[in-house]
Amino acid sequence: MSSPTPTTPSEAPAPVVEAAPVAVEVAGVKREVEETKDTTETASAPETTAATSTGALQEQSGESAAKKQRVQIEKEDTSSYMGNKRNKVRGNIRGADKYKGKSRNAEDAAKAEAGEGSQATEEGEKEARIPKRKVAVMMGYCGTGYQGMQVNPSAKTIEGDLFKALVKAGAVSKDNADDIKKVSMMRSARTDKGVHAAGNVVSLKMIVEDNDIIEKINKELPEQIRLFGYVRTINSFSAKTLCDSRVYEYLLPTYVFLPRPPVPERTAGSEAATAKTVLRENAPEGSMAWDENVHISTPEEMVEKRKYRIDATTLAKVREGFAAYIGTKNFHNFTIGHDFKEKTCNRYIMKFDVSDPKMIEGTEWLSLKVHGQSFMLHQIRKMVGLVVMIIRTDTPMKLIPETFKANKINIPKAPSLGLLLERPVFTTYNRKVEGKNPALDFEPYTTEMEAFKEKYIYEGIIKEELTYNRFDEYLQILDGHAEKYNFGYLNKDGVIPEDAIIKRGDTLRATESDAESDASA
Repeated sequence: MSSPTPTTPSEAPAPVVEAAPVAVEVAGVKREVEETKDTTETASAPETTAATSTGALQEQSGESAAKKQRVQIEKEDTSSYMGNKRNKVRGNIRGADKYKGKSRNAEDAAKAEAGEGSQATEEGEKEARIPKRKVAVMMGYCGTGYQGMQVNPSAKTIEGDLFKALVKAGAVSKDNADDIKKVSMMRSARTDKGVHAAGNVVSLKMIVEDNDIIEKINKELPEQIRLFGYVRTINSFSAKTLCDSRVYEYLLPTYVFLPRPPVPERTAGSEAATAKTVLRENAPEGSMAWDENVHISTPEEMVEKRKYRIDATTLAKVREGFAAYIGTKNFHNFTIGHDFKEKTCNRYIMKFDVSDPKMIEGTEWLSLKVHGQSFMLHQIRKMVGLVVMIIRTDTPMKLIPETFKANKINIPKAPSLGLLLERPVFTTYNRKVEGKNPALDFEPYTTEMEAFKEKYIYEGIIKEELTYNRFDEYLQILDGHAEKYNFGYLNKDGVIPEDAIIKRGDTLRATESDAESDASA
């Protein structure tokens, strides 16, 4: 038996159907689809028929907008969900979708009213992005009143004041003003508390669009910190890691080489007696000699000491002593917290020059210049301190090589007042960028550097020494506690006796006495 040929909606005459049967027929389609357990393909035929019939009936019947929307939803639902429990799932999902839609719309509306407006305001207040360039800044500073070079949130430092000035002058954007690391700031030498620098280099990413940027930065800095200029560098440049070596200078009044007055011989009883500290009640203003065991020189005594002029023989011994440091040596005795076996204690000294004596305001001075690859904490000050103690106690210079051996001794460090960084050296870097980038050299700024050094460093050192007799005070502290500090290695034979060697359990005590020997550091 042949099946009747289907008639398309365009071929069949449009029957007139009442509104009620439409709802029944559509509902019947819905029930038929919901009760079937066939696959989606099986359900697709009645869906198509329902969609076709519904569309035609709605066009002719003039259904209301609400009924049209309901029919459309029913039509979509029959083709979207299957299974015995699809009604429940369909309702939940549809409800959730409607809720999410409303929530998202409300959120978008809120953003339109408030969020986007505030964002636009913030963008309006933001600075225009200005390119940063990697540069090396040449600078000098007087370290008096500062806790060192490296930035420290809880202390006044050179880098701290420099970074503030960079932000105020516009060399660092406000977006980067909250963290020094954002501009990759790094120094070539980290000077300690009270130590000066005639020349130091700081690398960073800086805004250099303004031709007068150095002048503007200097206006925001105190007079004891000056920038001399800058040069553009390669992007990977670091002032710390690409620095080949450093040159330091130490200013020393020659009266420190006067012979040391006799001190009592070291005994167990005398050591216990001098170990007890008695605070001085009427110490002069600014004096570090707060212990009654320490003699404070009178003005008359200081006049006599400042009359001292170093002779040729003593000057030759001074030069011999500092020359003994040249080369690669183990400087474990010239720092704190390091053992002889540590490789980091091996440091290379290229040159150690001692100038001819120079008179400054009634006192004779020597300039010591040491050029080394790198230096350990307190190393230069202890190198100076040992030579001073050797000469004033007439100890043979052969003691110095003994200090590079395994035995640990307590070497006093000279005052920080006389120490300054002369300049860092970038020989390897300059060779690498030759013909591509400017050389990193202080030569173009020699005149400015010398003027700054004379006014803010040399004058500051001389003034403090003449006011407070810092170097004499340092020697008086050492002499007043000679037994406590155990300087038994200062003898006529130039050998280190057993009782002068610091044992493992005595290391902490030696460190404490070393710190006390110079309270200004």
